[in-house]
Amino acid sequence: MNLSYVLNTIVTFDIVSLSLETFTEKVVRINEEYPFLVYVENNEILGYAYGGKWRPKPAYKQTVESTVYVKHGTHGKQIGTKLYKELLSILKKQNYHIVLGGLTLPNDASVRLHEKFGFEQVAHFKEVGKKFDTWLDVAFWQLKLI
Repeated sequence: MNLSYVLNTIVTFDIVSLSLETFTEKVVRINEEYPFLVYVENNEILGYAYGGKWRPKPAYKQTVESTVYVKHGTHGKQIGTKLYKELLSILKKQNYHIVLGGLTLPNDASVRLHEKFGFEQVAHFKEVGKKFDTWLDVAFWQLKLI
């Protein structure tokens, strides 16, 4: 994950940047069960998107949580849109029923991206995370695939 997101934003609740080894292990682990997409331009990773387990109980197995990150400073190039379009297509082919996107608020760009694809806000949890000595809200957007 881009170090500036971890150290300078509320986009992620990580507070320490992952080492390359740890991040690689995370990608491999996710990709064993879910798609993990990477957007590369001029040999530089500009974004990635992946699906992940929503909750551990078997009844949730057709629900997936989505994650999309775009490199800080490269917004406006439609990278998130391209990644999400492909990710949702793959998840639909894999017969997932519901996709959930969890967003730290405020995050207008992420809200717009999710709503662009037809996600609807279904939950808003107040002050469930704390970063930079500030309590933060998290909201969830949902999309029905099949």
